[in-house]
Amino acid sequence: MEVNLDLMSFVETSILPRYTAFGRSHGLSHVQRVIANSLELARRTGADINMVYAIAAYHDLGMSGPRAIHHITGGKILAADARLKKWFSPEQITIMREAVEDHRASASHEPRSIYGKIVAEADRDLDPEVVFRRAVEFGLERDPDKDREWQWQRFDRHMEEKYSARGYIRLWIPNSPNEEKLKRVRDIIADKPRLREVFNRLFDEENSSKR
Repeated sequence: MEVNLDLMSFVETSILPRYTAFGRSHGLSHVQRVIANSLELARRTGADINMVYAIAAYHDLGMSGPRAIHHITGGKILAADARLKKWFSPEQITIMREAVEDHRASASHEPRSIYGKIVAEADRDLDPEVVFRRAVEFGLERDPDKDREWQWQRFDRHMEEKYSARGYIRLWIPNSPNEEKLKRVRDIIADKPRLREVFNRLFDEENSSKR
């Protein structure tokens, strides 16, 4: 089960380069990870691999506008892209738009289809190093003038609100690799001295890389 090569060529030349404008936390490396995770989940679930590939490729294009509604904007961008009609029916494009709309971790409802569940799960790249680094990157991108202590407070608050045992993140694919990864993330969050050590290391690395 492989992605259509013509579709892949289109995405790699016309869609993925757009992610270079979104900063390191939502940039090209992020979308590439989401695509890889999505394809693995498609093979596990039997979902249409071309639909899954396109959904993953488009899922964060809405970052070109306000972040709070990027999932809605991204769905509109996908649905409005007439080039996709070469590979997908109108019914498939509707499902794909809904999947992009449903991918956000803070969504109040369960994704409407297996495709929304796949991209939502794939977007939760829960390798601890990735989770913590992306949070540090985002803080530095959004508030570059704030000092270390302010960034630490934002980072810690975000970890508690999203990833802790009390956080809002939800996993939608049973027995996915994310279950064990999320447990590891939560163990670190619960150990505040360890979490602060991780933050300090990543904060220093990210700052030194900008020099």
